[in-house]
Amino acid sequence: MTLPPDDPLRVGHARFRAGTWAREADRYARLARRPQRPTTAVVACSDARLDPQTIFDADPGDLFVVRNVAGLVPPYAPDRGCHGTSAALEYAVRILKVRRIVLLGHSGCDGVHAMTHGPLRNAQDFLGPWMDIAEPVMWSMREPPPGTSVEGAIEDAVLKLSLENLRTFPWIRDAERERRLVLSAWRFSLATGELSAL
Repeated sequence: MTLPPDDPLRVGHARFRAGTWAREADRYARLARRPQRPTTAVVACSDARLDPQTIFDADPGDLFVVRNVAGLVPPYAPDRGCHGTSAALEYAVRILKVRRIVLLGHSGCDGVHAMTHGPLRNAQDFLGPWMDIAEPVMWSMREPPPGTSVEGAIEDAVLKLSLENLRTFPWIRDAERERRLVLSAWRFSLATGELSAL
């Protein structure tokens, strides 16, 4: 199927080719000649308003980005199932040998909102079980600190849980202990553009 001339993606690609590509063609040619060598992996939410490359003002090739609903990291659970986030983490750490993993949460996370406002009735095939990863934060949630909304506190707690889950992967835990890998969790405010470390 051919895209119509006014398709937003086609128009955007034309702008990219005329602007960014024209200015950066040499960089892309260099990237095409060698394997990727990012030093940082970022696990972020799939939310269309959040773009790690833009937030960190990174160049193509700088970041190995893993995106999923709510930016969750599941616990280590090797089996014959399909585990996209776990597979990407294994690739980043064991194959690419990144030196850093950043968990990037954000304000107004729709995944957290859906989790906190009742069951995901219309999305039980994959989304419901996926968000169940974050259920433990709901069990232990207390009154949020002054100036923090309940959802903001849950978003922070989800980030902390994902950080704990990262350490259940033996090759991540070992690399961190041996100081070959640094783990961190940050929260981005969509409204202010500020980034805060947990």
